[in-house]
Amino acid sequence: MDWMAWTWPTALFFAAIAVTLACMTVLAAKYPSTPRTGVLGIETARGDRLFIALLGSGFINLAWIGLLDAPQYWALALCALFAFCVFRWV
Repeated sequence: MDWMAWTWPTALFFAAIAVTLACMTVLAAKYPSTPRTGVLGIETARGDRLFIALLGSGFINLAWIGLLDAPQYWALALCALFAFCVFRWV
């Protein structure tokens, strides 16, 4: 995998995504999700909210890198807050 230039942070990121998907699969099998309507006005299930949280977190990180010169760890905290809000109110 030399052509991909893997680094430890990159590998940890993709491992965290894989673990999250595995946990969501187990949760879906054990506790089926019922769709609910949140602030967006659309029905979302647990997996939909995970997708929205991951997509939004990607945009938050890209904007952070492009617009700010602050440590990336603050973007991680902002992403965690965003994900909490998505799972709570969307």
